[in-house]
Amino acid sequence: MSTSRPTPEDPPPVEPASVRSASSSRGPAEEYERQPVPERATKPLRTFIGIFSSEHVAATELLIGPLFVVHGVGAFDLLVGLLLGNALAVLSWTFITAPIAVKKRLTLYFQLEKIGGARLVDIYNIANGVLWCFIAAAMISVSATAVGVPLNIKMPELTDYLPNSVGMVVVVFALGAVISVIAARGYDSLARFAVVSAPWMAVMFVVVGIVALAKLGVSTPAQFWDVANHVVWKGGNPQPGFPKFTFWHVLFFSWFGNIAWHIGMGDLSLFRYARKSSYGLASATGMYLGHYVAWIAAGLLYAIQLVNDPNDTKVAAGPLGYNIGGVAGIALVLIAGWTTANPIIYRAGLAFQGLNPKWSRFRVTLVAGALASIIAVFPGLSAKFLSVAALYGLILMPMGAVIFADHYWMKPLGMREFYAEKAGIRFYLPPAIAWFATLLASLVLNQKFGVQIFFLALPAWFIAAAIYLVLSKMHQRNPGGCA
Repeated sequence: MSTSRPTPEDPPPVEPASVRSASSSRGPAEEYERQPVPERATKPLRTFIGIFSSEHVAATELLIGPLFVVHGVGAFDLLVGLLLGNALAVLSWTFITAPIAVKKRLTLYFQLEKIGGARLVDIYNIANGVLWCFIAAAMISVSATAVGVPLNIKMPELTDYLPNSVGMVVVVFALGAVISVIAARGYDSLARFAVVSAPWMAVMFVVVGIVALAKLGVSTPAQFWDVANHVVWKGGNPQPGFPKFTFWHVLFFSWFGNIAWHIGMGDLSLFRYARKSSYGLASATGMYLGHYVAWIAAGLLYAIQLVNDPNDTKVAAGPLGYNIGGVAGIALVLIAGWTTANPIIYRAGLAFQGLNPKWSRFRVTLVAGALASIIAVFPGLSAKFLSVAALYGLILMPMGAVIFADHYWMKPLGMREFYAEKAGIRFYLPPAIAWFATLLASLVLNQKFGVQIFFLALPAWFIAAAIYLVLSKMHQRNPGGCA
């Protein structure tokens, strides 16, 4: 995450979760938002290992792990599906995102501006900012469940979509206000705290997983496999209102849970600092610490809750952490949510401020925090977080397909890349139509043909690339006919 502190007068383009410009010692003029990163400013492999291992062990893991159990997934489907899906995610960063980033060394936003024009980037920023607020809301709600444990506040059930407790509403707004003010003031100190706390959180997830296994009576690999199949991921019926998960659900979710960052190209802004495209392999640290070990550990915690009370199906991270780790478990949940929500709200504020640089970043960030807090009041967001995460990636992904097509296929097909920049166009229709038409096609596939949201991203990526190339060919052959 970026450790620079932009001013309202000169805000940088919005950087994604992984932006993370490499040194807090550089001034704002040296952030390279609108120029290629020079070779002297590139960073070693250890930087990217640290970034991925710190950013992908977060509060979301405490939601996602139990939700696999809620969806009735089997042990083999989960363990092998996560293994292969995370491998595909690592390969996507390594062979799709990182090579373009190292070749161009530009931020996602500046590349989009060159391809589609400044006005298209404005629309992208609005979508990005709103979606960030939903993700931040989930993080606030996670931390709120930790605060609610010592206060003995009633936790929401899986079936609750509206607030079921005045106390939880008060806690959510109180936490949201504190987090928003800190984010609005800039998060240099918080970013440093996150980097320090990340190794502790990773260790804690491993520790609670080991403790959970002991509580489940596991001391050998054979016992683990037996407990995994008959106690934790039993492969039975899902909870009412949740679709049954198979191996393919797990594989595609673990592959595309971060689609906005790899084939959606969000991490162009990170890997523009990489010395080699092979640094994309550093993503494996985050995928297998956060999206394998932590998800499995969180699932074990939920299984213990069900063993103690089969009717207690609520997914509340605070009680899960407390039941297995006491005060340390509550601290894990609180810190995981806190350190994730702060930079997300900060980035949402920058996304909205990008629409008008004259707006106060402080005030805009407070507005973003208020929106996230209002969303966090509704517990249905957490219960449906797997679908929310898939939808987030699906909405932003088409622009990644456009960037890929522009980079690799324009010249071989006799067209010009970065056409909006070269033609002086502020809103270039081909990428815009490709984006919106892809989302419409995805809606049709979902509503008319029953394709679940977890499986839409892959066909949608090819649809977006194809539409962009066809319309670009039409426009560049006849510029007056498609602009």
